[in-house]
Amino acid sequence: MNEGPAQDEGLVRVIGTTALGLNIVNMVVGAGIFVLPGTVAARLGPGAFVAYLICSAVIALIFLCYAEIGSRVTRSGGSYAYVEEAFGPFAGFIASMLLWFGWSIFSDAAIAAAMFEMISASVPLPPGPLPRAVFLISALAFMAIVNIIGAKAGTRLSGFTAIAKLVPLLLLLGVGVFFIDPESIAVTQWPSFESVGASSLLLFFAFAGAEGGLSVGGEIRNPAKTVPRALLLALGGILLLYVGLQTVAQGVLGPELANNTTAPLAATAVHVLGSWGSGMLVLAAIVSIFATLSVDILCTPRVLFAAARDGNLPRFLAKVHPKYKTPYVAVTAYAAAICVIALSGSFELLAVVASGSILVVYLCVSLAVLRLRQRDGAPEAGSFRPPGGPVIPVLSCILVVWLLLQLERGEAIGLAALIAGSVVIYATRSAFCRYRPDGATRP
Repeated sequence: MNEGPAQDEGLVRVIGTTALGLNIVNMVVGAGIFVLPGTVAARLGPGAFVAYLICSAVIALIFLCYAEIGSRVTRSGGSYAYVEEAFGPFAGFIASMLLWFGWSIFSDAAIAAAMFEMISASVPLPPGPLPRAVFLISALAFMAIVNIIGAKAGTRLSGFTAIAKLVPLLLLLGVGVFFIDPESIAVTQWPSFESVGASSLLLFFAFAGAEGGLSVGGEIRNPAKTVPRALLLALGGILLLYVGLQTVAQGVLGPELANNTTAPLAATAVHVLGSWGSGMLVLAAIVSIFATLSVDILCTPRVLFAAARDGNLPRFLAKVHPKYKTPYVAVTAYAAAICVIALSGSFELLAVVASGSILVVYLCVSLAVLRLRQRDGAPEAGSFRPPGGPVIPVLSCILVVWLLLQLERGEAIGLAALIAGSVVIYATRSAFCRYRPDGATRP
């Protein structure tokens, strides 16, 4: 079903390729790349680039699927809209739960934990769990309060965030290539297949998030062309940036990189730019994480608010503050959930769980492409048509399933519990909300 301009929802289509591409870059390039080069190097050594190539291949296939379905389903909602269009409201609900809870909350908890680890590595703090708890509770409470009393201020962070994190990374990359020791990046022993798989699952955390830029589908100009162009240009640039940073870090630090899993790029910057470079990278990472958390605490609770208003979640989440006119209960609940989960786990564990959740969403979107082709035929003229017919979505499904199989038992059980819980919520809502009190069926 090829949706045309008639389904513009009353929104103005003003977002072009450049704006959409920059938005995707800003959403994908976050805390992960500041932390993961050391973790991946600890597992794979100089062969870490193999994991990057695997993640890039998977993400390229996935977003070729997004490019096709995003040019066919042009209403707002991104992944949720695509899955719902193909499989109906039940599948759409499960996808939305995985997006806002499995991905958003766990990824925010992961980067909140990483922010504390970066700060504690730079500033002497008392030992024990108390400083971590005080920091996380204080930071997330502050962000929640700001977004309850001043939602407009939260929307101004995006441009500053992009500059704060991209300029230092590009500077490190541009200068660092001249400090690479070729022997440090030579692969003398290839990593095992199992370690590559586990590392790719963890590293996928740094590649995910581009789908969030497509949630504004109702405001994208000429989506049949803009969506695929913006996706492919943005993801190509992200791949070059990530592989370049991993190569520079490995080439400059050598074996030392594997021993720095807290702030590896900051350690690289010391060798390349001097002590001020390290401070610049740490500050950029902290600002990036803080801004990402603040924007997520602004935006994602609106999803909870809407779901509660529609009866999909408890009604109390739809309460609006009488003075500030913001969904204060949803904001508070979301920030509290991030805090609890961040206190309970490390960056690496939380990143893996978040990656598992978003991979299930990607699997659903890849299957949705096949479903729309089976139901509505091949994309019409003017829509994006990936080469090879069903080959790309099928390969995407295979590789996503392979990455999901890298989950450890406990992680897989947690992900299955989230899906099961979503099914229970949907079934309960359907059973008790089928009829209005006056007996009229709900729409």
